[in-house]
Order: sequence, then C-alpha cells, then structure tokens
Amino acid sequence: MDYGIASYSFHRMLQAGQQDMFKYITDCKAMGCTLLDPWNGHLVPLIQEDEAIRTSEKPAQPHFSAAGLGYARRVKAAADEAGLPFGCLAIDGSHMYEPTPEARAINRACAYRWLEVAQILGSEQVRMDTGGTADMPDEQFEIIVEGFNDVVKHARDKGIQIVLENHWGASNVPENVLKVIDAVDGLALLFDSGNWAAGRREDGWRMCAPLATSVHIKGGEFDTDGDDTTASIPRVVRLLVETGYKGSWSVETSPRGDSEDEYGAAAKALALVQRTLKEG
Repeated sequence: MDYGIASYSFHRMLQAGQQDMFKYITDCKAMGCTLLDPWNGHLVPLIQEDEAIRTSEKPAQPHFSAAGLGYARRVKAAADEAGLPFGCLAIDGSHMYEPTPEARAINRACAYRWLEVAQILGSEQVRMDTGGTADMPDEQFEIIVEGFNDVVKHARDKGIQIVLENHWGASNVPENVLKVIDAVDGLALLFDSGNWAAGRREDGWRMCAPLATSVHIKGGEFDTDGDDTTASIPRVVRLLVETGYKGSWSVETSPRGDSEDEYGAAAKALALVQRTLKEG
C-alpha cells in the first residue's frame, strides 16, 4: 500500500523559501512516504515559465523550453535517487472552461505543456479541473466535456490517466462530477474528502467515493493524541475501503493559522490514515 503527502500541504513553507521541489522529495522520504503527490506550484521554474508564456506574444505555445524540461529531468533524477515514484501531478491553470475560445486555447496549451512534464516525471495520473460554475449550464458542460475528451486522448498517448478532482467551479457539486465523468471515456476521479460545496460533503462522499481512483484526505485539526478533532479522517477512510478503493493514500493538510506546523499536520494526518487502515 502506498502513502503520500500532497505537496500543497507545504505551500506556506514553499512561499517562505523554506522548501522547494527537491526538499519536498527528501522530506517525503524522511516522513515515510512511498510516492510523491506534487502540485505544480512546487515546480517553481516551470510555473514561472508558464506565466511568462501566458503573457508573451504566443500564449498558446504548447511546449516548455529545453531548460524547463531539463529542470523536470533533474527533479525526476532526484526522485529516482530517493526511490520515490510520482503518483498524481496536480495541475492548476489548465482547467477546461473559460468563456472565450482564446482563453480556452491558452489553457489547453498549458495542459499540453504539463503533460509533457508529467511524462518526464513518470506520473501515473494528472489532475486537471473543470472550471466553470456550480450551476454548470449546458454550454459550460459541453465545453468541459470537449476539453476533457481532448486532454484525455493526449494523455492516453503518453501513458497517463487524467483525473478530475472535486475542487472548485463546477466540480465541487457531486452531480456535476458524476455527469462529467460519465460523459468522458477514460476520465477518472481524484476524490478529495474536503472540497465540496457548502452542505454537500456527505452527498459527495456517498455519491463519489465509489468512483475514486486516487485520494486527497483532508486534515489539519488534531488533538494531543493525534486524533482528528473533526472525526472526518477515520470516517472517510473507512467509507473508501467499504466502497472498494484500492489506490494509494495521500493526505492534504492545511493547519489553522499562519504559524501552524505544516510538517506536524501532515505527519499526524498520515499516521491517522495508516492507523485507521490497520484497525479496519
């Protein structure tokens, strides 16, 4: 059984210059992880290049530079040295829905660029978002489906599975998640235990847990014994097991308050997932 920590769990340290992608890799190794679950925000040189492309004269450029791809290869080499494979690479900025064709073309090129990076890293899955709004009118739905059909095809040719995460826009409504996945052959679900519209978490768990192919187990509030004060981690882990989930287990934590310990929160969440699985 594989365990990971979504790198967004360390976004404050990343912003403060206390962690980068290479330290994320060694930190995960030290914390007992068996795979890497990065967010593209941790790949800072590529994020900077992505932003530069978007503001250039060719914002729909589908490739990173040789230097950028060389950085991705160095990251892969560091992961190989640590003995940690890449699981799911979460990509911000490549969502399917934008109101204009021009904006959608820019996002689609972003998706292609990051798929190239994912192939270099050996990522099994890539997370991309729907965009859009919670009501997801028919026009949005059609654009989202067209986008995912295209990206799934490109990813399949590279041996990568595209996963939709319940995240933001149209995708934090359980019915929308089911509708999009049903409409796109080959699209799978990254099940996040926390990213649901207000009042819809229980529906999201019940309706979408059976579709999970990878997970982000949310946490961040723990007592002195390391137990989750919201009681959500043991419940959702047991639900996923009951519905037949067989994939890896990644936690994504965001402790309360800017001064809270990101390492501590991630370690407690990971330990609680492992303890729950052991206890059954």
